[in-house]
Amino acid sequence: MDKTSENMIKELVMFWFSEPVKKLWFNSTPQFDAELKEKYLNLVERAERGELDDWVAEAQGALALVIILDQIPLNIFRQQARSFATESKAWDIASQAVEKGLDQQLEAEQKAFLYLPFMHRENLADQDKSVELFEKAGLDENLRFAKHHRELIRRFGRFPHRNKILGRESTPEETAYLNSKEAFLG
Repeated sequence: MDKTSENMIKELVMFWFSEPVKKLWFNSTPQFDAELKEKYLNLVERAERGELDDWVAEAQGALALVIILDQIPLNIFRQQARSFATESKAWDIASQAVEKGLDQQLEAEQKAFLYLPFMHRENLADQDKSVELFEKAGLDENLRFAKHHRELIRRFGRFPHRNKILGRESTPEETAYLNSKEAFLG
């Protein structure tokens, strides 16, 4: 890996795990979404094209790729189908990293982000893997959400809150759920 890639990885990981950004992980603002778009859109597009695939050889690189492919698109393409377009590639990177044991080189909160692509899959086997990973790592708060996501996939086979964004028609059961107090809206 060249020095430029190493620097990009280090900068991204330091940025993502900085105290000001941690507060916005799951409570973003339009300003933060715009900042991420300005700062990282090019990297998202490069990662999407496979230009950064060599990053998966190292733990920090795999983590950075997953953040680029799984998290940042949710911010910069909020409420657009494109926010999910790189999800599968993020899952592939996370799967490779876990298979190689790279996750064991990461701190707990970093592991949580490496494992998120499993939680974001509309596939029960991946949801089971998500629960297993979070449980094994002792990430109890994340585990609670992993179990919730798995239950949605068990119940509906997909995430109902994505239907409108992805142009999918909701079933009557999904509509009832989305209109209930128990609804998870993403």
